[in-house]
Amino acid sequence: MSDMLVKLYDVKLDLELEESLRREGITIKRALGLDKTPILQFVQDHFSKQWADECEMGLIHEGCYIAVYKQEVVGFACFDATMKDYFGPTGVRKDMRGKGIGRALLIRCLHSMYERGYNYAIIGWAGPTAFYEKACGAISIPDSTPRSYGRMISVDV
Repeated sequence: MSDMLVKLYDVKLDLELEESLRREGITIKRALGLDKTPILQFVQDHFSKQWADECEMGLIHEGCYIAVYKQEVVGFACFDATMKDYFGPTGVRKDMRGKGIGRALLIRCLHSMYERGYNYAIIGWAGPTAFYEKACGAISIPDSTPRSYGRMISVDV
């Protein structure tokens, strides 16, 4: 997997998608520190402890959005969590996938990054490249290995 690059000045909010989700009872909102415990528990339960650690940094940097359904977290997306100008981690609960929640969270984060003054964003260690290409016009960064994540204790590059 390579890193991907997004031109933030080309990313537009998708208010129609967010309204469609709202009609289904799903709200996309910026995460608050007051909700740290249930957000991090969601991320750890459905994804990993490592992603929960990254998400905590996103919360600290006010770079985290969540999807809420019936007062439960069903999705999350972060930026500036592990490194400046990086999008991720992100995830949606399995039974809630296919509704556009992941795309809505992605676009909200990217738009917030642009508002903070970034012109480009890096999607680190991008897994579903086709999703990012379609959702926000991301392109793979040639020769982007070893990635910045190679500095992690658990990654040997």
